[in-house]
Amino acid sequence: MYTLIREQWIPCPQEQVFQFFADAQNLEVLTPPWLKFRIVTPTPIEIDQGTEIDYLLCLGIVRLRWKTVITHWSPPHFFVDVQRGGPYRFWEHTHTFRKEGPGTRMFDTVRYELPLGVLGRMVNALKVRPDLERIFDYRAEKIEEIFSRTPQPSLGH
Repeated sequence: MYTLIREQWIPCPQEQVFQFFADAQNLEVLTPPWLKFRIVTPTPIEIDQGTEIDYLLCLGIVRLRWKTVITHWSPPHFFVDVQRGGPYRFWEHTHTFRKEGPGTRMFDTVRYELPLGVLGRMVNALKVRPDLERIFDYRAEKIEEIFSRTPQPSLGH
């Protein structure tokens, strides 16, 4: 089992940040264009515990279908999506949001496992892990870009 952990401070209130991530369509905005990622579940998608979402993406010339289910849903604190069908033997992504000062500290914790035993471990080291790092680097840049231009709430002055 492998784990990828990322954290990022976002200069917006926790509820606002959670709402952004609770909108499944924003996942397309946060995913690098080279993955040709798109949601195939009809929108709008009402996210809650048990919600299933289907996606298509490309890894090079290979087109993949991916299905996730929301297994835990606790607004505005966290939610968890788990792969129900796709390229991984196991995939669990926990999104956590914590109030910090005038903003929100967001944590992404991804636990994953690949099929194919020793070959899977080699593929992880050479391809999957570096690709996941690049995907989450892109995601962090997009989050910074999106939330740096988001109007701040009025302080009531």
